Amino acid sequence: MNAEFIEALDQLEKEKGISKDILIEAIEAALISGYKRNFHSAQNVRVDVGRQTGLVRVFARKTVVDEVVDSRLEISLDAAREIDPNYQLGDIVEIEVTPADFGRIAAQTVKQVVTQRIREAERSAIYKDFIDREEDIITGIVQRTDSRFYYVDLGRIEALLPHNETIAGERFKHGDRVKAYITKVEKSTKGPQIYLSRTHPGLLKRLFELEVPEIYDGVVEIKAIAREAGHRSKVAVSSRNPDVDPVGACVGHRGARVQTVVNELRGEKIDIVRWSENIDEWIANALSPSKVISVTIYEDQKMARVVVPDHQLSLAIGKEGQNARLAAKLTNWKIDIKSESEVEEMMEEESEKPEEPTFDDSVEMGKVDVEVE
Repeated sequence: MNAEFIEALDQLEKEKGISKDILIEAIEAALISGYKRNFHSAQNVRVDVGRQTGLVRVFARKTVVDEVVDSRLEISLDAAREIDPNYQLGDIVEIEVTPADFGRIAAQTVKQVVTQRIREAERSAIYKDFIDREEDIITGIVQRTDSRFYYVDLGRIEALLPHNETIAGERFKHGDRVKAYITKVEKSTKGPQIYLSRTHPGLLKRLFELEVPEIYDGVVEIKAIAREAGHRSKVAVSSRNPDVDPVGACVGHRGARVQTVVNELRGEKIDIVRWSENIDEWIANALSPSKVISVTIYEDQKMARVVVPDHQLSLAIGKEGQNARLAAKLTNWKIDIKSESEVEEMMEEESEKPEEPTFDDSVEMGKVDVEVE
């Protein structure tokens, strides 16, 4: 190795961000192993790579002792003082033992170490870039698929999109562009692993942030999302500016904004509802598009009984209970939905029940027997 080698390390430091000193230390450690392996040496050695010249030298390190037991590790005091009269017992003497053909071994070792460190540096850089993008949206190109994943090219790395994280019915082929949500970035022995999702509620949130400037600017806030991917979602929004209608901002002119999101999610129906601090109003809004007559709150059970017009009952419950289920998930409240006529029947049944007699009444009616001893 020579000065050109050191210049190459300087260039690597600039381009890849790999510290030259750390790289040289790694090379020195690898050369020690290479020396012991190739020359069958059990000596305690140190390898020195000149920081300016690139010259590689090997030194045997021996401890100064009175009586030498192992000449590979020890040197007598007299022999040490022949090298330098200042040596004392217990000092370490370094003697150069660089083999004549060590340059070939050094070249091979350096190539392996540098290649490995470049790979590690690139993996580390990719990990740092993507760990900051967790819970963000990204666009990639499908490269291939197997029984478990779609492999999506993100430019510098392939991400994994599990089949069970895709919307029901959607299929991707090689070359398809796909927009997905980054759920997790992990380190592994093969480098960073990036996992994507098309079903995560976070995807819906990020899509609205892209389409609705008021959300991106913070004027309109998404308070909650309930999603059954590929079928239907509910998004609760509020406005920090009383002059801005949060629902209207998300829907857009003639529904343009929400339609863009719907198209990206393969026709998934999206209900945008107004969030409210008032629980009654919040739960009533969550059951949209159904109209609500009244809401009764049971705080201790965190349950709400909702009364809807008879002709709106099926709409409030939804197909296979979907609307009610999403409303409950959105509000985090149990919701019991009753039609107006059901409530009236319940009230009539309650009113027709005979009153339970009190203790005094039962005494007057002779229903209590008192034994006298």
